[in-house]
Amino acid sequence: MVAVLTDEEETQLRTTIEMFEVIVQSQPNDFQSWEILKEAYSKLGKEKEAINASKRIAEAYIQLGQLSSAILEYETILQRYPDDPDVIKALSDIERQASSTLDHLPQAPVGMIEEKPSKVTTSGKKEEVDDGKELMYKLFVDSKIISPGDFQLCWQEVDLHSNPSKVNEPFIQILADRNIAPIEKSLAVLCEKTRYGFIPFDRYDVDIELARSFPKETCLRWCVLPFDKMSKAVMVGTANPFNMQSYKELSNATSCRIMWYICHPEHLIRVIKKVFKV
Repeated sequence: MVAVLTDEEETQLRTTIEMFEVIVQSQPNDFQSWEILKEAYSKLGKEKEAINASKRIAEAYIQLGQLSSAILEYETILQRYPDDPDVIKALSDIERQASSTLDHLPQAPVGMIEEKPSKVTTSGKKEEVDDGKELMYKLFVDSKIISPGDFQLCWQEVDLHSNPSKVNEPFIQILADRNIAPIEKSLAVLCEKTRYGFIPFDRYDVDIELARSFPKETCLRWCVLPFDKMSKAVMVGTANPFNMQSYKELSNATSCRIMWYICHPEHLIRVIKKVFKV
């Protein structure tokens, strides 16, 4: 049964669909965006579109090698449409593939399973902090996009114990400002390696009330911003998806699942300033 929506809710859902349909056209394996579309279609009673989105999610999982997740998605469809020929064929194909290669359990996105480094506090206790430095170094230096010296020059250490009064510029923006690496190249590398979707933040209708429900200090310190919510997931814009410290701080402020989206840092900074009036 489709819930009764207000005109405002329906308009917002249609806007969300329009935005994310554009995203999946250029990034067909972005399962996070497909999940958002599936939820929006369902709320609008678009059953056919919702089922198609569910199939695309499963296909994306297959492309990423996450066969167990694909099976779960297909089985969800079969609970409602047990005779769906596309799903039956897909499951048969997966079974043949799994018989020749060992299937792995679903993996966390790149950067979500690395061991967290520690810093020592003045009290002598270790404080877990992972701002993504190690993985960003591997991505940009080991792949020879920039030199080790350029990395050290542009990476900013952030003070966790002071309240920021302005938005800290992301690493990739500093690289661009110093003509070391074009912003477009950095964004393309991040999207390719993390498989997170890119959101055109300058054209998105950000949920300001939602954004302000999260700690201002976290958003300014790490240049991140929760911009929308769909069901039990909060979408967050970032230019450093490896930053587990910001992920932890945002997760502590909500019971919802955090979903990263890559954003152009200039657009992200501009919206953060607007939201928090800094």
